[in-house]
Amino acid sequence: MTATRDHGRDTSLASDQARPVGLYLVATPIGNLGDIGLRALDVLRSVDAIACEDKRVTAKLLSAHGIRTPLVAYHDHNAVRVRPALLARLEQGEAIALVSDAGTPLISDPGYKLVRAARDAELPVTAVPGASAVLAALSLSGLPSDRFFFGGFVPSKAGQRATFYQELSAVPSTLVLFETPARLAASLDAAAARLGPRQASIARELTKRFEEVRAGTLAELAAHYRAEGPPRGEIVLVIGPPVPDAAPADHDVDDRLRAALATQSLRDAVDTVTAETGLPRRTIYQRAIALSKAPG
Repeated sequence: MTATRDHGRDTSLASDQARPVGLYLVATPIGNLGDIGLRALDVLRSVDAIACEDKRVTAKLLSAHGIRTPLVAYHDHNAVRVRPALLARLEQGEAIALVSDAGTPLISDPGYKLVRAARDAELPVTAVPGASAVLAALSLSGLPSDRFFFGGFVPSKAGQRATFYQELSAVPSTLVLFETPARLAASLDAAAARLGPRQASIARELTKRFEEVRAGTLAELAAHYRAEGPPRGEIVLVIGPPVPDAAPADHDVDDRLRAALATQSLRDAVDTVTAETGLPRRTIYQRAIALSKAPG
């Protein structure tokens, strides 16, 4: 693990006198400008510069809160050129905030490269958490949230999209993806073909005036958006985990156990059939005992 150099200054912003230092990863609202934390506002006011994707977007947020910190454009197209300059400023003891156009930075943007470079240079990096479209959509979906996989943007080409969903079919958790309105129906069709009858949720325009969450199976949602046409706004697609296979009938379990007991010990046979069926081991064990005691 890389050690972080101690600059001898408080980075907590616990008081008005605290002087920030290093790189701050500041989450910004995903729609409603009121969804920003007090600590985030303190950081944005106090740093020497704010690195952002689009100056026009970030300027609106700063104007709403009376903040006049200078902005530096940092995005996919200029990152290679701008990153060394930002690192040089950090090395000189300046504080810089990194923001995205909306939500938490580093989620589907090039910010991780700046963080990695700052870490490699042993410069302080601090997260100021807040709004996230991924977490907002997941929490609104009503789908299992104890384990989820964020897959970023769905590929735009049909062949790549099909491969993308096929690869995700093996992921045993809820999926959270970004999609564009124009491709939504085709994307849902591809997902239904590769993932089967899973439950899903479409979150649109999160935290904005026309926020909408629509739920159903992948096939039902695909049919809806084919009929209604592309929706407006930004889309987050949440897809439930794989649907468990139906539990095997009792006679099927017994057949599996007889076949396993013919070549394995009772314990090993129970383990084998438990793995094959997904049923509780105690249930399989009780049936195995009953079969071993049965006459003939």
